[in-house]
Amino acid sequence: MRLSRAEYKEIARWTEQLRPTRQCMKILKDRYPHHSQSTLLSIFSLEYQKRTKRTMSRHHVPDVMERYYQRYLSETKVCPTAPVLLELANEVDLSPTLMARIILDRFLKDMDGGMPSKTVLNSMLKEPSLIQDHILANNIYQCTINDCCYGPLVDCIKHAVGQEHEVLLRDKLMERNLSFLDENQLRTMGYDKTPDIILEVPVAVEGHIIHWIESKASFGDDHSHRTYLNEQFWSYWNRGSVCMCVFTYHQDV
Repeated sequence: MRLSRAEYKEIARWTEQLRPTRQCMKILKDRYPHHSQSTLLSIFSLEYQKRTKRTMSRHHVPDVMERYYQRYLSETKVCPTAPVLLELANEVDLSPTLMARIILDRFLKDMDGGMPSKTVLNSMLKEPSLIQDHILANNIYQCTINDCCYGPLVDCIKHAVGQEHEVLLRDKLMERNLSFLDENQLRTMGYDKTPDIILEVPVAVEGHIIHWIESKASFGDDHSHRTYLNEQFWSYWNRGSVCMCVFTYHQDV
């Protein structure tokens, strides 16, 4: 599916007022009923991640992180069952999972007196039952399951969707009797950096000769195209091949 730049920018501007919770998708779908929820989620996720990169530093100031932590302690003391971290994250416009990570990091420093490793943090975010404090564990769990842009649940879904679309791409090529090698076959042949598909017999698409195909299970805005060109596609071009990039939409979370 293609969107005009004007339509995409209009949707992107409207997402600026939204927070990365499941409720935001209903708001978007009501606003833009002619687009699928998958399309809207993909656009929102992309725009929210860009927004987070611009604003992340202000949440990682030591005084700010300490204020978040002390507020968490005081509010859970008053009402232990309240979704304190989720509400705080939405209030300050920070991903719930990233807020959970800040608070968990601070909690572990109090418990152990040292800097917790990334491995420990990640394992506790994935499995909150590992956290000794049950109130914090519940808050962490609420954050990770309600975050539609960041966190272990989102990472798992993105990986699964990426794998699914690579399979769909191979199926489509086989339906058209096109001869190709996939990424696994290319690696066994010694390729160090490979696209998802190399066509053994190039094809013409809209006047261009295509040798390589790369599938991306995300929304293909201008920023994404520039990033992938610099980080990946120019290396294919330098090897004398034109690459086709197939952008597909992220599945609903």
